Amino acid sequence: MTTHVFQFPCLKDNYGALIHDSGSGRTAAIDAPDGEAVAAAAKGQGWRLTDLLITHHHADHTQGIAAVRQAFPGLRVVGPANEAARIGGLDLEVREDDFVTMGAMTARVIETPGHTAGEISYVFDEDEIAFTGDTLFSLGCGRVFETPMAVMWNSLVKLASLPGETQVYCGHEYTESNARFALTIEPGNADLVARAEAVKALRAQGRPTLPTTIALELATNPFLRAEIPAVQKAVGLAGADPAQVFAEIRRRKDSF
Repeated sequence: MTTHVFQFPCLKDNYGALIHDSGSGRTAAIDAPDGEAVAAAAKGQGWRLTDLLITHHHADHTQGIAAVRQAFPGLRVVGPANEAARIGGLDLEVREDDFVTMGAMTARVIETPGHTAGEISYVFDEDEIAFTGDTLFSLGCGRVFETPMAVMWNSLVKLASLPGETQVYCGHEYTESNARFALTIEPGNADLVARAEAVKALRAQGRPTLPTTIALELATNPFLRAEIPAVQKAVGLAGADPAQVFAEIRRRKDSF
């Protein structure tokens, strides 16, 4: 039995993702930004969708639910209990530390509010794979719309505690612009400089920059580095609470 992940672009800058258990044939899609694109991706792989795992209520992650249901009768739609009323039609509502089993695959639910008040991430611990929606991006994080800044910081700390080898799939291809911003915070970070060049080359070739890893994000993503003295100094908050430092970095990114 083997777990496979297939990632595909859709809409303007979204990513869809499928995760497939070859033993049981169970296949889950992560979010439904474009129902027709999700269905086409599954059929192109020769996989039948059995599950749809929703991270949060925003339309560019949920607007395709009805189309995916129509394409795959019997589909189970899973999503955050704290946003069930805003999403509608969930078959299974999940919370922190719930588990979603699909054949040999098991997703652990982590509540990661910040971008929205009830966003969740799905972590396949055995496979060292995480789907973080719009909470953690490659070299960035989601805008904070519905909670205090400290709530998003706490969510990022949760994700940062995952094993460094964990492959991270997120909802959008934002890495190149995130790299440009990250360099305004840590222009002397050699790992970041090298990564920014690699990202630029990938995008010039039309290639994705995802997945990333937790280890790579810890080394280069300023939003995960609010405890680092050099980062604190760069934003004029040496010795400050990391949540305060994070909030300042996020505010700067919002106007970048």
